[in-house]
Parts: sequence; structure tokens; C-alpha cells
Amino acid sequence: MNIALFGFGNVGRSFAKLLELQRSVYPFRIVAIHTANHGTAYDLGGVGGDTKFGPRAASAEEFLDKAQAEVAIEITSLSPHDGEPAIGHIRAAFARGIHVVTANKGPIAHAYRELRNEASFRQLMFRFESTVMDGTPVFNMVRHNLPAVTIKGFSAVFNSTTQVVLQQMREGHSLAQGVALAQQMGIAESDPSFDIDGWDSASKAAALANVLMDAGVTPLQIKREGISGLTPHRLAEIEGSTSTIALVARATRTPEGIRLTVLPEALDRNDPLARLQGTSNLLQIETDWMGTLGIAELNPTVEQTAYGLFSDLVDIARSV
Repeated sequence: MNIALFGFGNVGRSFAKLLELQRSVYPFRIVAIHTANHGTAYDLGGVGGDTKFGPRAASAEEFLDKAQAEVAIEITSLSPHDGEPAIGHIRAAFARGIHVVTANKGPIAHAYRELRNEASFRQLMFRFESTVMDGTPVFNMVRHNLPAVTIKGFSAVFNSTTQVVLQQMREGHSLAQGVALAQQMGIAESDPSFDIDGWDSASKAAALANVLMDAGVTPLQIKREGISGLTPHRLAEIEGSTSTIALVARATRTPEGIRLTVLPEALDRNDPLARLQGTSNLLQIETDWMGTLGIAELNPTVEQTAYGLFSDLVDIARSV
């Protein structure tokens, strides 16, 4: 199965390495890579780790026409305000009869219904497990294991950068120093303000609500406040001995519709959301028949995101 990549950062390189390791069992092959900064590469025999990039393709359409791929994978940087250019990349792929996998949460947060319907109309596969909590099975778990269950809501801490920054401030460091550490660890968004101001969490919350609750919302509609107003002194004042601050995303199904928030909250230290360490994340899903389910990932890295792409690719290969 031939693959075209939009984007080739840390996740893309890890994904390429994973494909190389699994090639004897899963004969997937990257035949083209399109990037914003390095140009475009094509090789129908397979693009390797020492890829030489040429001039950048003039458009996504030109890139896909030349790539001749069966699956397009969207792993460009998040644009939380409109989901572009990733949405355009996906639509260009669908228009050419190409299946799509994305780790970019923007399209799911801004245009999930339209993209889902277009994929269905064209009888194409559209997968996005890595958009929330890296490769941890969230969407696939609900899709495959919770038939006839209604999702009533969810609560989550799923931005690793803010977790790292808050811990650094507890130790007396500044917010800027915490951001620098998150960047050094390779977990921050390309624009770290998307993490600090809550846009990453809002995009994940919108994506979850759109897929699991058919919310039809965008991050712009979510009540959102980040952690930029906190200082080490203010954090110490709020937390005391019984509470912990975390950036929490919540969704609740109400008679008036689905209410979504992303806010720094003072959590009781015994709350599971308050007990996360390092870069770990936790999602709690509230259901009608199965009560509350918890899905945790412990100190994730880009390898988990790459594996989420791989698992979606395997799912497509088994289904077509």
C-alpha cells in the first residue's frame, strides 16, 4: 500500500522508522512527502530516511496527482483557529479517491461532519486515532467495543505541555522556563501558545465531542481559559495542601445541547485527574450503560502518535 505524507516532523520520522521495522509483515511504503519548509519528495520505490527534498509542489492537488498513493496521511502542524491547510489536504485526497489518516486534530475539531460525510459518499476510509491522546485507542475503543452506548460527557487532562509547565512552576520556575523544557522534550506544539492558552485542549475536546457526541462544534465555541495568568506564587496560593491545579477539558450533554469547557481547575488531590505525573494524560468518559470509563496514557512520546497512525493504516488495509 503506497502512502503520501503531508508533513514530516518528529512524528513523521518516527512513523517512517516504524514502517521500516514492520515491512516484512505490513508492506506499506511511503512514496511521497510534502512539507511546508523542506520541499517535496517523490520516489515510487519508497522514500527513505535520507530523503532528498526537491522544490515544493505548487498545491496539494499537484502533490497527490504525482504521488499516486492509496492513502494520504496528514501530520502537519495544528491550526486551532480554522483547521487549515489540513482540511484542504484531506478534501484534495478524497476528491482523488484516496483514503485518509490524520494525526492533525484541526480537521476533526472544525469539519468532522463534512469530512465524514464526504468520505462515506466516496466510499473511502477516514481514520484519526492519533488526534487525541496520541495512539491510545479512544475512538477505536468506542467504535469497536461500545455498541449502543450513549456518551453522556467526558473530563480530561490531555495537554502534556501544561502539565510540565505547572510542575515547573510548583518548583519555583517561571512559565517561560516551563515552556522551554516542554520544547526541549519535544512535546510542545510548534507554537507553544496553543498549549498554554488552551487551544490544543479545546481542539481535542471539540474533536472528541464531534466524533463521540455528534456535537458539531469548533474550538472557537468552547469556553476556554489557559494557564498564562498563573505564576509560581499564585499557584502556591491556590493549591495549598489539598488541591492541585490542572488544565481540564469537560463536556456534558444537557437538554440545551453539549456544554464544553477548557479551564484551569483546582482539583482535590484524590481526583484521578489530579494525580497524573510527568506528561501522562487521562480521559474519563461518562456513558449510560457502562458508567465512567478511564483511559490513561503514561508519559507518551512521539512513538505513540506514530503507532496510532500505523494502527489506522492497518485498519484501512484490512477493510479495503
